[in-house]
Amino acid sequence: MLPLVSAILADSYWDRYSTIMASSLLYVMGLVGLTLWALLYAWMPASSLFIPLYLISIGQGGYNPSLQAFGADQLEIEENLPCSKEDKTNKKSLFFQWWYFGICGGSLLGNSIMSYIQDTLGWVLGFAIPTGAMAISVACFLCGARFYVHKQLQLDNRPKDNSIVQALKAAAKNIMNRRLRLPSRDDDVAELELQEKPLRDDDFSCSKALDADFATVDEPPSVTKTILRLLPIWTMLLMFAVIFQQPATFFTAQGMMMKHSIGKFVIPPAMLQSSITISIILLMPLYDKLIIPLLRVFTRDESGITVLQRIGIGMCLSIVGVVVAALVESKRLGIMKEGPVESQSLNTQLSIFWLLPQYILLGISDVFAVVGMQEFFYMQVPATMRTIGIALYLSVFGVGSFLGALLISVVELTTAANGKNHGWLSDDIRESRLDNYYWFLAVLSSISFLIFVILSRCYQDSNASAK
Repeated sequence: MLPLVSAILADSYWDRYSTIMASSLLYVMGLVGLTLWALLYAWMPASSLFIPLYLISIGQGGYNPSLQAFGADQLEIEENLPCSKEDKTNKKSLFFQWWYFGICGGSLLGNSIMSYIQDTLGWVLGFAIPTGAMAISVACFLCGARFYVHKQLQLDNRPKDNSIVQALKAAAKNIMNRRLRLPSRDDDVAELELQEKPLRDDDFSCSKALDADFATVDEPPSVTKTILRLLPIWTMLLMFAVIFQQPATFFTAQGMMMKHSIGKFVIPPAMLQSSITISIILLMPLYDKLIIPLLRVFTRDESGITVLQRIGIGMCLSIVGVVVAALVESKRLGIMKEGPVESQSLNTQLSIFWLLPQYILLGISDVFAVVGMQEFFYMQVPATMRTIGIALYLSVFGVGSFLGALLISVVELTTAANGKNHGWLSDDIRESRLDNYYWFLAVLSSISFLIFVILSRCYQDSNASAK
């Protein structure tokens, strides 16, 4: 959730480069503190561990959205050259794809090599290596400062305290006054759709209803309308974020209940999470070379699919993934009912490799949905709000995590009412019905997907050829 706060700072008071440097220093300080704590833990009170962890969290909260928006802004260098909008959009689409590819590559190294070092050589070296790597990366970034294009400073000539903050105040004022309403189908649809170019403060159009509602607000209405316009799409993506959390939680719990050994070698159930990252790394380079040409056959569109269609495909694949998880869990429960776990041989237990399809499906869904979300929220905001756009994308997963915890609490309360039964999420593996919980998520996600499709009809992507 911290990116929302740091994005307002970056877009309203500072600039992206300054926010990157300040948050990076906090990040490095947190990593140094964590390394020192591991070295001196025998003399450190346990509560002091939270200090470096909070520094890391604050640093990442400012580092993540600002750096991604700043990196995408560098593609605007050739904006004044004779280049088609399709070419510019393709460059930005490729940027977000390879950005996520890099993140997944680093994640794979962190979950494999660094985990091995921490387990075998100790926590001090395991924390010291990423600390040194981060310090070197910040130094390299600083050395290239004179080559960067500070696009925001060139576009924003108005007082910075009169932009995002005032927009949020205007939105809060209208919500409190209950003056906001959704445009009806009778409104001019053409005014609801985005122009076929990136949104700017001076070329944004919206419905007549919202024009009337914001007529009395001093802040130029386009900024506030842009934020409010994105909120319905943002809300429908929360269920995708809930499913996004499952591999690290219930998918791992599934693996612990299954046969996860090959001979004498024991496979840690959490290790299967690497299959998501590996599937992304393998599929991402093939997206433009194989997937888009294949989609052109069905859409008969040179661009293949739009950004919203890309997100929709990812949402649909995530639903298929959780349905597969429900079917596998039903099969596992069927085998367990044949007798106590202790009396079952390893040959009769379901192998953990049955979980691979659901992991791989979620990995493929990330290639579509996560990259599409990055590009969508970046492109659908004015140039002076690009960090806010990236923060909105990141906040989907933060709020989605809270929503997932809320759903778990609701399921536990409703399925184990009055203590008459163990409920779907019981600690007793013979009594739990994790498959029912997966079906519950699939139903909610399907509803969100259908509403997403309806809302998408009210939007036209900033560039018709965006991927």
